[in-house]
Amino acid sequence: MNPEDVEERIESALEDADATVTYARDEHDDDHLAATVVSPVFEDLSLVDQHQQVYDALGEHMTTDIHALELSTYTPEEYEDA
Repeated sequence: MNPEDVEERIESALEDADATVTYARDEHDDDHLAATVVSPVFEDLSLVDQHQQVYDALGEHMTTDIHALELSTYTPEEYEDA
């Protein structure tokens, strides 16, 4: 699964999400991805719950197409302060 497809799935599943997904290592290792996701959906959620929201958005792809996902999640306010 390429980074653009992952971005599209996340952004379509999470309200007002902005996802940036890249290959974590190199393009020859295309099942290891890194994602930064910013969404107001994450307000008042624990980090574990924020990550679960992203995993839910990716559904079965987390076990079939994506071997590893380095994930950073932020509310819009947190991202502005980062």
